[in-house]
Amino acid sequence: MRVNHALSTAMLAIATAISAPAWAQNETTAADQAAETNQTQDIVVTAQFRATKLQDTPIAITAVNNAMLEARGQTDIAQVAAQAPNVSLRPQPQNGGSGLIAFIRGVGQTDFNYALDPGVGVYIDDVYIPTLSSSLLELIDLDRVEILRGPQGTLAGKNAIGGAIKLFSAKPKGDGSGSMQVEYGSYNALSVRGMADFKITDNLAVRVSGMSRGRDGYVGMLDYGQTHPNSNVPGNLSRGSGNSDYATMGGQNIIAGRAALRWTPAPAVEVNVSADYTRERSEAIPVVLIAAGAIAPAGTTFDPKSVGNSASLSSFPPPTYANPWLVGKNGQPVNMSCAFVPAGQYSCDTGGNLQGWDPRFVSYSNFMDGMAPTSQAPYKPYFALPITNFNGWGVHGDVTFDLNDNVNLVYIGSYRAYNSKFGQDQDGTPLPVAQLDNQLDHHAFSSEVRLNFKLANGFVEGTVGGFYLDQKGTYTARVDLNYVAPATIDFLHGPDTTPSTTKAVFGTLTLHPVEGMSVTGGLRYTKDKKDYTYFRRNPDGSIPNPATCALFTQPNCLLAGIYGITGSFRGDRWDYRLSADYRFSEQFLAYASVSTGFKGGGVNPRPFVADQRLPFKPETLTTYEVGFKADLFDRRVRLNGAAFLNKYKDIVLSKLTCPESVLPTPCLRPDNIGSADVKGFELEATIRPVDGLSIDGSFSYLDFKYTSPTTSAGLLVGSAIPGSAITPYTPKTSYSIGAQYDYQTNIGLFGIRFDGSYQGDLFTTSENTSWSKIPGRFLGNGQLSFTSMDKDWKLILSVQNIFNKYYFTSISDVSSSLGIVSGVPGLPRTWAISVKRSF
Repeated sequence: MRVNHALSTAMLAIATAISAPAWAQNETTAADQAAETNQTQDIVVTAQFRATKLQDTPIAITAVNNAMLEARGQTDIAQVAAQAPNVSLRPQPQNGGSGLIAFIRGVGQTDFNYALDPGVGVYIDDVYIPTLSSSLLELIDLDRVEILRGPQGTLAGKNAIGGAIKLFSAKPKGDGSGSMQVEYGSYNALSVRGMADFKITDNLAVRVSGMSRGRDGYVGMLDYGQTHPNSNVPGNLSRGSGNSDYATMGGQNIIAGRAALRWTPAPAVEVNVSADYTRERSEAIPVVLIAAGAIAPAGTTFDPKSVGNSASLSSFPPPTYANPWLVGKNGQPVNMSCAFVPAGQYSCDTGGNLQGWDPRFVSYSNFMDGMAPTSQAPYKPYFALPITNFNGWGVHGDVTFDLNDNVNLVYIGSYRAYNSKFGQDQDGTPLPVAQLDNQLDHHAFSSEVRLNFKLANGFVEGTVGGFYLDQKGTYTARVDLNYVAPATIDFLHGPDTTPSTTKAVFGTLTLHPVEGMSVTGGLRYTKDKKDYTYFRRNPDGSIPNPATCALFTQPNCLLAGIYGITGSFRGDRWDYRLSADYRFSEQFLAYASVSTGFKGGGVNPRPFVADQRLPFKPETLTTYEVGFKADLFDRRVRLNGAAFLNKYKDIVLSKLTCPESVLPTPCLRPDNIGSADVKGFELEATIRPVDGLSIDGSFSYLDFKYTSPTTSAGLLVGSAIPGSAITPYTPKTSYSIGAQYDYQTNIGLFGIRFDGSYQGDLFTTSENTSWSKIPGRFLGNGQLSFTSMDKDWKLILSVQNIFNKYYFTSISDVSSSLGIVSGVPGLPRTWAISVKRSF
């Protein structure tokens, strides 16, 4: 069913105004921020535990303030990342629910499962978000975004091996300001955003903000049997029989909000308390078929125009045990074929009525398993839910106490929890090949203490502190896999529990031996503890007994013995950072650094047989980096650059087959597959040639080379990762370009802006299969705006994907197990018009 939504009051929910300590190395004044219109403005960042200007911070950082976010029309961090070099962020596909895939400089994570730690740290007001689910944050009422590239282990909490993404909320000011913005656009998109900041007493201020956003789906989920009445597919498999376009995918309905309280009882004390809430009730994440045919066993080539059938799923067991996926109108099995691919060079879909939909945005998914029950698979029929639901909330607090002019104490604490539910039709056809329902429940408590200090009139600056994280995740799923050999499995996964704790102590020290020079050393000790308990049951709650289960005649015998068993990981790690920088002039700073980071180990969360319950070690990274930051030509030109070498060891990627298993069952097992050298460079520029005109851009290049064998018992049977391969979701080249021109008149300010970003070819699998390749693409967005003279009113017309590029945000290559290749298409060209009132 398509999403129909009405204008709703932007919800006041409760969220954070925590920020890093206000105590600063370099005091910044209003004059610093109010630079001339033809000069590049300063942005203050807190990447080193103290406030410093971006151009004085010897780290590769992309920083975007609130004004830049509004000018670009950016409302989520994936959009911000498009302007940052060597950063790849995107929403999870259908099998990941509401969450984020994040890679920086080739380091990251794709799997939402709690057994695997993120490779990129995401923070909101210095509070670490420990899972990929819940990391796709709405940008509500922010002060700035900082994207730090390279290991941040000694500076930014847990597991920031690849880099860190830090969001900082606007703090309450008590100035009586506020705003309300209403936007309407393509696909009946309707959003409301609002903010109010007011004073309760002279030293107590409150800021509340909220948003509501919804839109109709942009991918039609059509009933194949009804749209193709002359086919062999029955016309009664739809949830909405008689209504062939009964549902869509990609529709959204999200509300979020926060409230923040800032209390300054004394000049030396600042207390911030905040809370936030997010609620999503969206349709399934859209998936369309790219190719479909007979399953291609490992070592063979997938032929998308071939025809699959139930007997050819595997040579083991004998075909007599094969149960047809779907019996057609003529009594014969319906085979997997390119007839279910609506568009593209691998489609042979003919004779259908697509109800006016663009075939590139059509899916024949139905999230149904209507197979006849058998003794081996008695729990039929089964219907997965085509939904993406999320409920999340958090309470944050921080206290800053200036003991004197040279010593500052900061405490940051938080409690966060969420529930995420999402369905999946993995094959994207009317065949009941693979359906899943997933539920994630998670809560986390974190606490951090920092003591910042200066000594010897600023000759020495430093921070010492401690960090604690206690989290527990529970993963529950109905997993219905009819394609599995040697026997169909249809089971309840979980509730698998993953309690874990992280404890760390850290310190960083900066010396200023001569004017313009700084030397910094940092050290962090981390201790991780993680347990994973497996529960595999039949859908009726019974447990397969390994002593009595008879393969091919009783359900889920492959899973026998995987119940109530716990796998554990224990580890500790020292990380360090050394850097030196020198300001040759007011215009030019150069730096060099070496830093380390790690991503925790664990155990395989998805064993299909008991012998797949295997551990993996932490992956580690050492980065050598040199860089510069320059403000040239009277600050009309800003140019920042960095070059780096990553020594990447024990890389954790997922296997697609498990040759160590006794039976040829499915596999999706994380393992340490080898080491690599990663070289690259990055450039960022901002140019203001004349008053009112600004141009910004970035460019990055990355060279990824494996330096050790990458078979690790084989990710694919009989083959290894190619030596020329690169980690998933990592383009070798990318660039962005933006331009804005503002023209002041006697009635107001007119503005025009264009933002474009190019992402080179990338792969979505560790093996870099040809079918998992996402071709390079350039996307452009534009915006026209008018701001009244008193700045109380602003009108905005925006267009996303101006050139109407058809592209995929992710691709799933399961040709060796399901005989299909599918992808998540990005939105086509869309428009929106909005009105903002400030007061």
